[in-house]
Amino acid sequence: MKTATIERPNLAASRNRVVADLAELVKARLTLLVLLTTAVGFYLGSESPIDYGALFHVVFGTAAAAAGAAALNQWWERRADALMHRTKMRPIPAGRMPPLQALALGAGLSVFGVSYLAIVCNALSAALTAITVAIYIFAYTPLKRASTANTAVGAVPGAIPPMIGWAAARGNVGAGAWALFAIVFLWQLPHFFAIAWMYREDYSRAGFRMISSDDRSGERSASQSVFFCILLLVIAGLPAFLGVATFVYLGFELLLGGLFVAVAMRFLRMRTPSAARLLFIASIVYLPLLLGALVLTKS
Repeated sequence: MKTATIERPNLAASRNRVVADLAELVKARLTLLVLLTTAVGFYLGSESPIDYGALFHVVFGTAAAAAGAAALNQWWERRADALMHRTKMRPIPAGRMPPLQALALGAGLSVFGVSYLAIVCNALSAALTAITVAIYIFAYTPLKRASTANTAVGAVPGAIPPMIGWAAARGNVGAGAWALFAIVFLWQLPHFFAIAWMYREDYSRAGFRMISSDDRSGERSASQSVFFCILLLVIAGLPAFLGVATFVYLGFELLLGGLFVAVAMRFLRMRTPSAARLLFIASIVYLPLLLGALVLTKS
């Protein structure tokens, strides 16, 4: 009886570990962001009444492809991840998951997600998803070791999901979809600049080329963050002028954008890890609130 009692908690702990490893492999939090932006793109692109069945389909297919791309990214970067303190305990570098298993899972999820969208939604949403996966794996991932432009390139696949949602709803990508793309693209830059500066030594250790690599003072990372936050403040107002949202949205957007700029300027003024972390946290808060404002003020 004692043996059975001991084995049961061990089995439960093992299952929990497997689930946790899978969640980390597919970058569950990043995939959740993809879910959110895809759903918002679909909602804003839809005519009333909203087809919630179609919303589920596009979110499900996009999430599968995003999870697959994340797994493929970790398979590709497994040796670099082993060199970084913040990533060395990921499933592959820590030895808890065979690389071949991660490769198979990533490829399978990516193909499934794109195929699902092509069959259940439409060809345009599937094509945009395939482009997202291709840029993330074959452009952004290898570019991290070759050029500091990797952050801007990596922001492209990160900004396509709302266009996927819009395409699933309308069958096209109009000006409203491009406005959503621009918002999410610009938002990612200060978000990643803050992360890259906080972990600049880790990135350098792994051989990744970031603008923060030789930016010990933080001036370059912080000034770039301020610039893109200001640009975001301007561009994020476009949905109101394009008829995607009412002009009530502008009030929310200006308030959120102004606070985001203020936090970025604090980072520029102080240039400390705590100031960079605050910018990172502010970026996480900013996007869901802005997307929520768009949903609430939809035209």
